[in-house]
Amino acid sequence: MQAVADAAGVTKPVVYECFRNRDELLLALLGREEKRLIDAVIAALPKMPDFENLEALIGQGLEAFLIAATEAPDSWRVVFESSRTSDSPVAKRVRAARETILGRLRDLVVMYLATINVEDTERKAPVLAELLASICESCGRMLIVEKQPWTPAELAAYVSRLMTLGVKRA
Repeated sequence: MQAVADAAGVTKPVVYECFRNRDELLLALLGREEKRLIDAVIAALPKMPDFENLEALIGQGLEAFLIAATEAPDSWRVVFESSRTSDSPVAKRVRAARETILGRLRDLVVMYLATINVEDTERKAPVLAELLASICESCGRMLIVEKQPWTPAELAAYVSRLMTLGVKRA
């Protein structure tokens, strides 16, 4: 709270007049960034995907996500460091936004599974969507939190190749 007061050029009591506690402050910041972050992720997902080149499709989506994440690392750090098991208001908002994105991913997975005539898509699609979301989150965390030596393009290309060809061929 002191850092916020210092950055705003006000005293700490002024910050507490606006925000009762750290969670309330973080929720206000998250609210401001939430739309931008969700819009960036949704923009990374194709509206009408071309499933002919699955590696390129995954790579382009992952790269777009990683570029958006690395362009706003402080905002994404809150998302990546937010605990899935925490009951804090911030963690709850992050989980709700994630569910929105998972819904769009499930829709894309259902479309893909239909093109290759997979049975039981309604049961299988959530599994694949969750795996894709988790891979994206892990890649983002590696770049932003762990500062792994990859560019978004390099990591997206490697991961998409890995996902479509398998470990030995990637």
